Amino acid sequence: MKHKLSFRQDGTFTIVQFTDLHWMDGRAEDQRTRELMERVMDAEQPDLVIFTGDLIYTGPVPEGEKACEQPKQAFREAVSAIEKSGTPWAFVFGNHDTEQGVSYSELMDIALEHPHCLAEPGPAELAGSGNYTLEIAGTGTRAGAILYMLDTGAYSGLAQIPGYNWVRQSQIRWLTEQSARLNPQAGEAKLPALAFFHIPLPEYAEMWSTQTCYGHKFEQVCAPMLNSGLFTAMVEMGDVAGTFCGHDHVNDFTGSLHGIWLSYGRATGYNTYGREGFMRGARVIRLTEGDKQFETWLRLEDGSALLKQPSHPPVPAADSEH
Repeated sequence: MKHKLSFRQDGTFTIVQFTDLHWMDGRAEDQRTRELMERVMDAEQPDLVIFTGDLIYTGPVPEGEKACEQPKQAFREAVSAIEKSGTPWAFVFGNHDTEQGVSYSELMDIALEHPHCLAEPGPAELAGSGNYTLEIAGTGTRAGAILYMLDTGAYSGLAQIPGYNWVRQSQIRWLTEQSARLNPQAGEAKLPALAFFHIPLPEYAEMWSTQTCYGHKFEQVCAPMLNSGLFTAMVEMGDVAGTFCGHDHVNDFTGSLHGIWLSYGRATGYNTYGREGFMRGARVIRLTEGDKQFETWLRLEDGSALLKQPSHPPVPAADSEH
């Protein structure tokens, strides 16, 4: 039986976001990733864990290095520390999870073998796999908060458009339908909602250029070339208070744009690129029942909590990433 998510007696609900584990086969880097996750779990004792994509890495590797040969087993190993803790967990797919050797449906079947996994395949008619909602029960008869899980896909399927995929119109229609279904009637306050996906929206770059942000941007915002309107839909829905993504391993900034907080996680996995002095870690999100606002901070690999990130003023000038 699936876990029922609910606010604690003190009215709080804590989520740990792990992202970009890039687990491959249990090699030394993977074990460091596991140890980091266990350290974060011990420190935060969350009510829910959400993986925002690239749990495993099934893409090409440099010559002389060993690729991920058993992606199904890799996925089991990647989530094992969380599953063993008994904490409910959910995930969305990233662009590296199914590059070769395994399909979306096969990985979802593996995930659903785990008693503490709350993920769902989602409606088959939608683009992608793993579009679903999670409800956090309130003290009354209806939900206290909503979590929207979206598959941002992998790579563009159109020859004339390079780069990454985008959230499709079928998914956006579904999302707005879910918001209408889950929220109370007109005139009542909307339930607070959060959205989780892997690839950042183009608005992340807009926010960095036009708003005061908190945290670091050490690489380009690797958003899709096309803006399919997901952010606009969420603004019009009126319930989404924040979004959380991964994908860019040395970006961890957060800020507010048009009333929605856009946040990166802190990359968790050691089996991938990083930046010297930029510790791996996780993002922590704490909801309070009845409050649309939320708290968020980072928990780092050395066990420390980064409760306040440095502020960064708007930088409308040309980017200076490397």
